[in-house]
Amino acid sequence: GVRPALQTGSCSAGGALQMCTPSKLQPMHFQKHSYVVVFCFLFKAGLTTYFHPGINLKKIHYYSIKLYEKLEEETGQAVGFHQPGSIRIASTPTRVDEFKYQMTRARWHPTEQYLIGPERIQELFPILNMEKVLAGLYNPGDGHIDPYSLTMALAAGARKYGALLNYPVQVTNLSPRSDGTWEVETPHGIIRTNRIVNTAGFWAREIGTMIGLHHPLIPVHHQYVVTSTIPEVKALKMELPVLRDLEGSYYLRQERDGLLFGPYESQEKMKLQESWVTNGAAMAMVPVLKQADIINTVGVRNYWVAIGFGYGIIHAGGVGKYLSDWILDGEPPFDLIELDPNPTKARESYGFNNIVGYPKEERFAARPTERISGLYEVLKSKCSMGFHAGWEQPHWFYKPGDEIGYKPSFRRTNWFEPVGREYKQVMEKVGVIDLTPFGKFIVKGNDSVKLLDHLFANVIPKVGATNISHMLTPRGQVYAELTVSHLSPGEFLLVTGSGSELHDLRWIEEEALKGGYNVEIKNITDEMGVLGIAGPFARKVLQKLTIEDLSDSAFKFLQSRHIKLSDIAATAIRISYSGELGWELYHRKEDSATLYNVIMEAGQEEGIDDFGTYALNALRLEKAFRAWGAEMNCDTNPLEAGLDYFIKLNKPADFIGKQALKQIKEKGLKRRLVYLTFETANVDPEGNESVWHNGRVVGNTTSGNYSYSTQQSLAFAYVPTELSKVGQKLEVELLGKNYSATIVEEPLVLTEQTRTRLQKKGGSAKV
Repeated sequence: GVRPALQTGSCSAGGALQMCTPSKLQPMHFQKHSYVVVFCFLFKAGLTTYFHPGINLKKIHYYSIKLYEKLEEETGQAVGFHQPGSIRIASTPTRVDEFKYQMTRARWHPTEQYLIGPERIQELFPILNMEKVLAGLYNPGDGHIDPYSLTMALAAGARKYGALLNYPVQVTNLSPRSDGTWEVETPHGIIRTNRIVNTAGFWAREIGTMIGLHHPLIPVHHQYVVTSTIPEVKALKMELPVLRDLEGSYYLRQERDGLLFGPYESQEKMKLQESWVTNGAAMAMVPVLKQADIINTVGVRNYWVAIGFGYGIIHAGGVGKYLSDWILDGEPPFDLIELDPNPTKARESYGFNNIVGYPKEERFAARPTERISGLYEVLKSKCSMGFHAGWEQPHWFYKPGDEIGYKPSFRRTNWFEPVGREYKQVMEKVGVIDLTPFGKFIVKGNDSVKLLDHLFANVIPKVGATNISHMLTPRGQVYAELTVSHLSPGEFLLVTGSGSELHDLRWIEEEALKGGYNVEIKNITDEMGVLGIAGPFARKVLQKLTIEDLSDSAFKFLQSRHIKLSDIAATAIRISYSGELGWELYHRKEDSATLYNVIMEAGQEEGIDDFGTYALNALRLEKAFRAWGAEMNCDTNPLEAGLDYFIKLNKPADFIGKQALKQIKEKGLKRRLVYLTFETANVDPEGNESVWHNGRVVGNTTSGNYSYSTQQSLAFAYVPTELSKVGQKLEVELLGKNYSATIVEEPLVLTEQTRTRLQKKGGSAKV
């Protein structure tokens, strides 16, 4: 390959890539929507595949391959694209289960993927030793492309549409301007631009350093070997498909009349190029960088990143399109929070490239991080912890006789019975859960009400009240769901899920800046702890600790107030994702352990105990509560998700997405979220499984679980409107088998508030 150099380029409002030569010592002025792309060339083995274990990253792969298929015709530049297909090999029963698991997650996508047996594998790859082969995952359109030719074809396409190319042009500094634009300094002069897009690969960290941002990236050594001519390969009449031996952790493909193969080394054997971080190219050029301190810069405007990709070629086309659409349209074309630029673990991620991908997968390297709640030391030996946006949070708790620890499986495993026990604890007594990982923001100021009225589709709660509100995109999709509490006049507490913290904060800050709102926005996630208490005895336990009246008439559902619990200050919100009587208690993180201990001591008579996020998920699904990232995200609108109650189209404020949502409502929905129950055999849905009707795939589940109250499987799913009526029979595919499912009226279990109201009227509680 070629020693990469940092390059600059610019893109006009029309979206065509423009790489321009800066005039010597003269500032370059571009159109209003132009942006500078900082990139490098890096040539690799060039594998392309439709497969990805994630959900929307499949769309990225799909777009890349479709782009590469037509690139030669469009540009006149040969790209060396071979599409002999690829086969992933299963040589253990567990790996076969994984392939079945991935098949149900792939059928509702447009890409071709098949589970094939040993005979078909032998036919496609006749020189393979079949001794241990049990099955294969086959993608016919996969293959490999010559990275150099692809790069030149993309450059040719850029020229075709009016771009100028010039390289190498080294970036020596980036300077943000007060109006949000940038100056990009090069040895040839300064480029002035509206946006920066950092796609500099291995050198992205150095680009970030120029503006005080720390991108936690580190290069990993990867090598592949190319053989000379092999007679058996030369004799083949058709090109071999790319082979991925997952247990051996390597890939292999045909290279002319020989073979090319590359291993993914284990964590112990792999090598990180740490010297590139501590003594990189920019540090050699500008030695003062070695002594520079990295600072956290908040509010860097018009700076975009597409960095840290482990599979550059297959992601390149799709990510370029995704990022361009987002920049030009003001919102992402579909949800891709799985690529949100949060810290990752290079050694573990690379070393685990071919491990079995289980549901509810946990990875344990470099844990815990700095993000631990005030309860971590108290709880860590009592439970199985999960990793949530860098936080440690209990999934489920141990009791004597339990098989403890992390035991991943595609079927019900060691946590199944304990989670049922915790479910019963909350339904019949009272439980406590650590909710500290929630994202938590304070918004206050003269324009706080005006800003939130613009952001949220719901009305703004009155002082002392709380509601569930949704931020929509301009196209009317669900960007986020937050709990909004009006603490005091003009001061709000906004709470979101742990994985959405920065995702939601960016959106709020950007809208505040664009609209010139006079507000203060503070992220208090790391300084505030949260305990949840839920169950029929929750009020009785808390009342022992406070002089505040917690009765139903004095402290109503969805009210919030500042209280003291055994002299510990807390903001109490009467709400619980369990759907049972409960409060969320927001307090200083350093008070978490003390607060937890006094609550547990006060609840001894009531039989108080812990519960984790697995039980919480089971409880919320039975109440038919939606979850952001599952039932709703940037791929769904709130009407098809059944969120009509929270969307106030008649409120005066012209909130983001309002006009688009009116049009969606007028045109009518093509699909709806439905509620399914079905009987299974030791396996339960978790989301993203295929839904069948009359022999064809018609939709997908979004989340699922076992219903401990009705003792059957339960799932949400999107299906066409004509198949969305209660009583409709469908099928859900789990591990290669279709289970008969029925759409039922939601919820399976009424919330505590509804049960109480019915009982007062003389009705019956539905359980």
